[in-house]
Parts: sequence; structure tokens; C-alpha cells
Amino acid sequence: MSAVTTSANGAASAEAEAWVERFIDGWRAPRDPESFADHFDPILAEDVRMVQPQLPTAVGRRAFREGFVRPVFSLIPDLHATVHRWAAAGDAVLIEFTLSGTLGGREVSWDAVDRITLRDGIAAERHAYFDPLPLLAAVATRPRAWPRFARVQLTQIRQRLDKRGNR
Repeated sequence: MSAVTTSANGAASAEAEAWVERFIDGWRAPRDPESFADHFDPILAEDVRMVQPQLPTAVGRRAFREGFVRPVFSLIPDLHATVHRWAAAGDAVLIEFTLSGTLGGREVSWDAVDRITLRDGIAAERHAYFDPLPLLAAVATRPRAWPRFARVQLTQIRQRLDKRGNR
């Protein structure tokens, strides 16, 4: 893995490097969704905002666990990431990586980039950038994955409706 850090402040680069190391450790080989979420809790702000394709924006650690970790790992239980490179400038960190795992009995992988905004060394915001087409194509061509995918989608719809009802 290569890293490029650019900052007028060496402490900011050290914070970014420490955060990326925790990111790498968390994604290397998660045991299960709960331990994955537990690993990330200390490096996420209480009000972290997470934006990603195919899922609604999650705000807060609980939303990270319920709206991101559980749905994603229910589809791909052995999901893990390989980080290729990262860079930091100011409070922003970019991490380029490949996500891989088993979906419907077959391997699936796709490339992604996360842009993390750090606040006092913890993530205040994360924007994930990736083309969802390889993942959607994998779901479409693996009938064994359809029931899990449908459950995830229904859960997401219920959560959106519940939010609208609470307004």
C-alpha cells in the first residue's frame, strides 16, 4: 500500500495515517458485522454522516451499524477490503480500495474510493464512490442472493417510511 500525505501540519498527517491504519485493520478480515461495527465505533464521530450508492445516507453510529453494516454483511458475509493507496490533505482523506466477498455462492469484487472528513482524528463524514453496476449485476445473476437482497431492500424501504411517518 502506498500513501501520500500532504499537509502544512505534520500532526494532521499523523492523524490521517492513524485513521487509515484503523480503516485497513477493520476491513482486512472482519469476523462478523458486530465486531466490524465495534471496531469502527471509536473512530467515527457520534454524528458521523455516511453517504454511499444504493443505500440511504446514514447519520450516527447506530445508523452506521443498522443501515450500513448489517445490510451489507447480510448480503456478503465475508466482505473484506484491500487498500491500494491513500492520500490526505487538510481534514480530507481519500482511500482507494477493492471490496471482495462471496455473494450467492460466487466471488464478487468492485473498486471504491472513500472520502473521509476528519474532525479531531475521527471521521465526521464519509462519502463512498463506486460504480454499483458490478454489484447489482452480481445480485441479478445469482438467484441464491435474491432472498437476502429482497430482505435488505424491504428493510431499507421500511426505514424510509418510518422516517417519513416521524416527521
